[in-house]
Amino acid sequence: RNTVHRHEPPVTAQPIQILVEDDEVVVVDKPSSLPVHPCGRFRHNTVIFILGKEHDLKELHTIHRLDRMTSGVLMFAKTAEVSKRIDEQVRERQLEKEYVCRVVGEFPEHEVVCEEPILVVSYKVGVCRVDPKGKFCKTIFQRLSYNGKSSVVKCLPRTGRTHQIRVHLQYLGHPIVNDPIYNMEAWGPDRGKGGKIDKTDEELLKALVEEHRSKQSLDILGIAEEDLNSDAENKDCGNSGDCTSSAQADPTNENSCPAKDTKDPQRNDVAACPLNSDSNLETLEKNKELGSCENQDGQTEQKSSEEKDPLCVECKITRRDPSPRELVMYLHALRYKGAEFEYCSKMPEWAMEDWEE
Repeated sequence: RNTVHRHEPPVTAQPIQILVEDDEVVVVDKPSSLPVHPCGRFRHNTVIFILGKEHDLKELHTIHRLDRMTSGVLMFAKTAEVSKRIDEQVRERQLEKEYVCRVVGEFPEHEVVCEEPILVVSYKVGVCRVDPKGKFCKTIFQRLSYNGKSSVVKCLPRTGRTHQIRVHLQYLGHPIVNDPIYNMEAWGPDRGKGGKIDKTDEELLKALVEEHRSKQSLDILGIAEEDLNSDAENKDCGNSGDCTSSAQADPTNENSCPAKDTKDPQRNDVAACPLNSDSNLETLEKNKELGSCENQDGQTEQKSSEEKDPLCVECKITRRDPSPRELVMYLHALRYKGAEFEYCSKMPEWAMEDWEE
């Protein structure tokens, strides 16, 4: 017999807003920091599980996915037939996608088209880069506003590669302001602009991991210390980026997709309650203590310390909860349009013209 418990990384408390629900589809506005379906270290804190538990929406079919840190319009089909029909539109590239993001610096006023091929560096860590050996992709960018420090940019991806928008913006020298992978010092002084990295893939991955480790934010990469000790790369699922990829989520398969993406690089710590067996989860829900492992005086509850497993490394670490802004990345899926449908969400706060950090 084998008993385990799970430490899921922290996610936002922002509720999942249902934009449309009919006989065929469920369309939601996904908050940042939530993965679409169980993957990596996530199970309960996923869109699929929350829709099932809080809205009684079971057996949904995933039509496309969004990065964990990407927010916005996300569609699910209620039947296999509907899923297949929309899937064909995706394959024939009849689905139009529109994203907004906030990027570093003054983005050019004119339309910018980027067609640099993208290669996956690591499926485990979830890192890609521009490379002639990569897959063809195309993104059209148009600046919407500039506030003196950063620009809001509309993005129209014409293909659906992993992290496509983020990698192309990095290549253009305007990475997303708080991108925890593509706007890091590990890429060198130019942060990967023009594809200049001056490191081998192994050196790049090591530098990224070390940078997050020094900030105690390995959760940002969706990996734990023990994952780094394993050389086994999960290469079964390479397409859960800012993209439209067809994938059926299997709630029973916890490793259906490597956790790709993540939180703000400036956070110094990571939260994890010493729970996650179902019984502990229920206890915490009853006590309304899901958001914190501590009481109001900052003292660790006696009950909590009793639940600590002496054999679990994570149980021994006390972590703080991240602030809401640390769980957001400034990339949002604004609109999805197909042959006979169009779904749109509200513009996020950070995309307003007069917004300041």
